[in-house]
Amino acid sequence: MRIVILGVGNILLSDEGVGVRAVERFQREYRVPPGVEVIDGGTAGMELLEDLANATHLIIVDAVRSRKAPGTMVRIAGPDVPVFFKTKLSPHQVGLSDVLATLAFNDEQPGGVTVFGVEPVSLDTGMALTPQVEALLPALTSHLVAELALFGIAVEPIDPIVQEAA
Repeated sequence: MRIVILGVGNILLSDEGVGVRAVERFQREYRVPPGVEVIDGGTAGMELLEDLANATHLIIVDAVRSRKAPGTMVRIAGPDVPVFFKTKLSPHQVGLSDVLATLAFNDEQPGGVTVFGVEPVSLDTGMALTPQVEALLPALTSHLVAELALFGIAVEPIDPIVQEAA
């Protein structure tokens, strides 16, 4: 079993970087067992092919257009995932859509895909998330832990005292 957690987004456009910020936080807070890879995909496209090929499951964290209120978190899975890629929020989604299509064409697509998305409050130029989206990071990391648990995978919290000493 190989599970890939992929955070994507442009950290130069405020809330568009929520996926990257979420996986950064997840990596600071948890140790993952072998068989789980956490990737900061940024705005990469086809460069991700090798990393995503033949994953048992792919978990994507990203800013999404969900037609919900700004700052709303959503989980998209199963047949709803392709619909997510029809409404583009940013240029990297085109790349990710192409990556998943290429993997399918090569018969290397992930066994399943889940997207944890956040409706952005702002896409203005700036490296900081808006306070409303920043406040969702603990919930996003908890959702990643819960999603892994669905596959029987437990993660180990990193002791904050040990982490500060490192």
